[in-house]
Amino acid sequence: MIKLRSYQTEARDSIFDYYLRGGNGNVVLALPTGTGKSIVIGDTIRTIFSMWPSQRVMVLTHVRELIQQNVDALLSLWPRAPVGVYSAGLKRRDTINPIIYGGVASVVKKIEMFGHRDLLFIDEAHLLSPDGNTMYQKLIFKMKEINPLLKVIGFSATIFRLGQGLLTQDGLFNQCVFDICTIEGFHRLIIEGFLSPPIPRKTRTQLDVSGVSINKNTGDYAQTELSKAVDKPDVTYSALQELCEQGQDRHSWLNFCSGIEHANHCAEMLNSFGVRCEPIHSEISSEERSKVLKAFKKGEIRALTNNNVLTTGFDHPPIDLIGMLRPTVSPGLWVQMLGRGTRPSPETGKENCLVLDFAGNTKRLGPIDDPRIPQPKGKGAGDVPIKICDFCGTYNHTRVRFCISCGMEFTFQQKIVRQADTAELLTGGLPQVETYQISRVMYNRHVGKKSGKASIRVSYQCGLHRFSDFVSFDMEGFPRHRANEWWRARNVGEPPLSTDMALARLSELRVPRQVKVWVNQPYPKVVGVIW
Repeated sequence: MIKLRSYQTEARDSIFDYYLRGGNGNVVLALPTGTGKSIVIGDTIRTIFSMWPSQRVMVLTHVRELIQQNVDALLSLWPRAPVGVYSAGLKRRDTINPIIYGGVASVVKKIEMFGHRDLLFIDEAHLLSPDGNTMYQKLIFKMKEINPLLKVIGFSATIFRLGQGLLTQDGLFNQCVFDICTIEGFHRLIIEGFLSPPIPRKTRTQLDVSGVSINKNTGDYAQTELSKAVDKPDVTYSALQELCEQGQDRHSWLNFCSGIEHANHCAEMLNSFGVRCEPIHSEISSEERSKVLKAFKKGEIRALTNNNVLTTGFDHPPIDLIGMLRPTVSPGLWVQMLGRGTRPSPETGKENCLVLDFAGNTKRLGPIDDPRIPQPKGKGAGDVPIKICDFCGTYNHTRVRFCISCGMEFTFQQKIVRQADTAELLTGGLPQVETYQISRVMYNRHVGKKSGKASIRVSYQCGLHRFSDFVSFDMEGFPRHRANEWWRARNVGEPPLSTDMALARLSELRVPRQVKVWVNQPYPKVVGVIW
C-alpha cells in the first residue's frame, strides 16, 4: 500500500477536522501541481468508508486523463474499492456504485441516474464558476434537489479565478482548510524533494501585446488579436533561436503557444533547427495526440508546442525547460502552466526547470508561490517592486539577498524598478538548507500561548548555534501524526498517548548525529535529522 507523504496526511486530516469540529459548509484545499491531489482524494474516501460505510460519493473533473489518474490512485490505496466510472471518453457508464468517478460534461446530463450522494469531490476546482448557468453549478443544483445536505470538497493548485478572486469569495466554497501553495509551503516541498524549482532567465526577445484587448467574457487576452500580435515569423525565429541556445543541455521541452497556427509554426521552425518537435492542439485527433505524447514521454521527441491542451492534467516529470510564448493576464493559467515543470525527476538527473518567459508573464502576474490574486470585478491592483540581477539578468523579488539563478549577492546600490507585478518564479529564492553536527540535545516542556496545549521543545546544540523544534502529542490531526512519526524514528516502541507521558520516557530515545536546518528565513527551521 502507498504510504502518504506528511503533507498529504495533513491535507486529509484537515477535512475531517473541519467537519468533526462542527463545520457545515463546502471546503477547498490548495496543493501545488504534482504533489498528489489524487492520492489525498483517494485516501480521504478510503477513510470515510472505513468509518461510515453507507456513504455515497462522487468525484468529478473535466478531462478523461485526470479521471483515470484519480481512479488509479484510489485503487492503489484500496484495491477493492466499490468504485465505478462514468465517462464518455473512457467508455464507462457505471451509475450504481457507492463511489463514482466521472467527467462533469458526461455526468451533468444524467445526474438523476446516480441517486442520493453525500459528498462531491471536485478536482481542478478553479474551473467552478460562480455563474449559475455553468455545468458545475447546474449539476450541484440538481444534486442538492436530491440531497439538500450535500457537501462539496474542492482541490486545486490555484484557488482563485479571474473576475471572482479567491474561490471562497462570493462562491460555492466557504473555507480553505488546507493551503500548501504558499511561500513557506513551496519551500518546504522543495526541501523535502517533492517539487523541482522553476528557474527564470531573462530573454532578449519579448512578445509585444500592448495593442491586444481583453475579452470581456474570459477576462484574458482576446484570442484572435493575441494570435495576430504574437505569431510573427521574425519574432518566432528570434525567440526559438534563443530557446535552442539556452536549452541545449535540457532534455524535455514544453512550449506554450498563443494559438493553433502559432503552435504549428513554432513546431515547424524548431524542426528546421534540428530539434524534433510536434504540435498538440484541438485540431489534432485524440489518437494522434496520444501517439505524440507517448513518443514525447519515451524521449523520442524532444519538444512539444501546444495551445490550450497541456495546461492542466499533463504529467511528465522530466520536463526541464518551459518556453513561455503564451501571454496571459490570468494568474491561474500562469501557475498551471508553470506547474508542468515542477515535478521532480531525479532518475533523469533533473535539478530544476528552466523557464524562458518570452511572454512577460513573470512581471505581469508574479511568482508561482506568491501570484497576484485576481480581484473581483471592478477592483484594481497595486504595483510591486522588483530587482534584476546585473550579472545574469534574472528577475528577483526585492526580499531576495542572493540571485536565485546565479547566486550573486545584491548590494544596496542595486536598482529597484517598479513594474506591474513581482518578477521571479519563486519568492525569496531557493531554500538554503545547512547540516550541523549535534553536540547536545535538550528537551523542555512548553505550553502554547494560544492553544494552551503542551509540547516538547527539542533544542539541538550545534557548537555556538542552537536550533529548536516543537513536538506535541496533545494536539489532533497533523501535529499528532508528526509527533508519532518523530517518536518512531527515535524509539521502536509505540508512541506515548500524551506529551507528559513522552517527557517521562525521554531516556528511551536515540539521539541523531546531525540536524538539517533551513537557514535563509527570519527564524531558522529544523527540517530533518541524520542518524
